[in-house]
Amino acid sequence: MRLVVGLLLGSSVALAALSYIKIRPRRSTSWHAGLPVFKLKNANGMEVHVSVFGAAILKMLVPDKKGHSADVVLGYGTVEEYETANPCTYFGVIVGRVANRIAQARFRLGGTEYRLLANNGENALHGGLKGLHKRLWEGRLLRGQDFEAVQLHYTSPEGEEGYPGTLHVSVTYRLARDSNELTTTITATTDEATPVNLAQHSYFNLAGHASGSILSHRLRLHGADHYTPVSPALIPTGEVAPVAGTPFDFTAAQAGGGGLPAHSIGSRIEQVPGAAPGGYDHNYVLFGMGPQARFIVKNGMASDKPKLAATLVDPGSGRAMDLLTTAPGVQFYSGNFLDGTVVGKGGVRYGKHAGLCLETQGFPDAINQPNFPSIVLQPQDTYRHEIVYRFYNA
Repeated sequence: MRLVVGLLLGSSVALAALSYIKIRPRRSTSWHAGLPVFKLKNANGMEVHVSVFGAAILKMLVPDKKGHSADVVLGYGTVEEYETANPCTYFGVIVGRVANRIAQARFRLGGTEYRLLANNGENALHGGLKGLHKRLWEGRLLRGQDFEAVQLHYTSPEGEEGYPGTLHVSVTYRLARDSNELTTTITATTDEATPVNLAQHSYFNLAGHASGSILSHRLRLHGADHYTPVSPALIPTGEVAPVAGTPFDFTAAQAGGGGLPAHSIGSRIEQVPGAAPGGYDHNYVLFGMGPQARFIVKNGMASDKPKLAATLVDPGSGRAMDLLTTAPGVQFYSGNFLDGTVVGKGGVRYGKHAGLCLETQGFPDAINQPNFPSIVLQPQDTYRHEIVYRFYNA
C-alpha cells in the first residue's frame, strides 16, 4: 500500500511538497494495526481521527460549554474490528456504492437485470458484504492556512458487489482551523451507467459515546415535511407522505425563537409503527421538496451548496450540531439494533439508542422506485455530495 502525504499552501490545490510513505503492518499484531490514522486538529480543541479502512471517522472530540471535550461518535477500539465485527454496525464509515436498502437485492438498468448479494434479509444493504465500508482507501493529508484535511480515494472495479461500471470515489474530510466545522465532500465518476448513493454513517451522541441513550437529545429536521413510509422489512412503499400529525414530525422549533428543536427523540418513539426493535429508521425528504423531489434532484444533489437540514442538541452538555447538506434526503436512525452486545472504544457496551445516525443521501431503493429522484450516474456526469457538521454550544 502507498500513502501520499502532501502540503497544501493557502487555498490553492497545488501541492508544494509531495512524498510517498510505504505502510507496513506491525509485527505480532493484525495487519490493520499498521494502517495510518490521520488526526485533524483545530485551534478550539476539536479533533477528528480518520482511517484509510472504510474511510472511517474513528473519533470526533468536541468541547462543551465548559470547555470539556468528549468523543461524540460511536466506534471500535481497533481498526481490525471495523472489518471483523458481526453484525456489521457501519460505525463512521462511507457506505456504498448504494447506501441504504435495495429491495430483493436486484435492479434493472439499460435492459439488464443486476442481482446483488442479499445481506439484509432478502434485500441488499449499504453496498453489500464488502462494500466501500470494508475497502482499503488511499489517503493523503492536506494542510492550508485555515484548515486541515484528509483526502481519500478508492476505485471500485466493474462488477464489484454486482454493480456495473468502474467507479472512482473521492472523499475529503476538512476541519476548519478556527471554527468547529467539519465538511465532508464525496465525489464519484463512472465509465458506465450505474446507481450511486454514497453516505457518511457516523453514529452521534453529543453527550459522549460512552454516556448512554440519546433519547433525551432534541432534534429538528428543517423543511422535512414529508418522509418515505416503509414496509416491515424497511423497504419504501413508494409513497411520499406528509409528516404532519405523526410521530415523524420533527419540523417544529421551541417557542421563544432561536430555532432550537421542540421535540426530544424519545418523546414519541413508542408511537412509531413497525416491527421490533421499533424506533426511527426512516428517510426524510428535505428542503420542502415533498413529492416534487424527483424533478429537482440531479447527480445526487438537491442544491449546489449545502443547506441546513438538521439541528441536534444535547441539553445536558449543551453541545449542539447543525447538519447541512446538498443531498435530497436524510435517513434518521435511532440506534434501534444496538443491544449491548457491541463492545466499542474503551470497552463500552453500546445499548439500544446509544447513538443516532443522520445519513444524508438519496432515497432508499430509489433504483426501483420511479417516484423517487434517480440515483443513476452517467459517464458524462459527476456525483457530488457535500455534508457540513457544525458544532456549537446551545
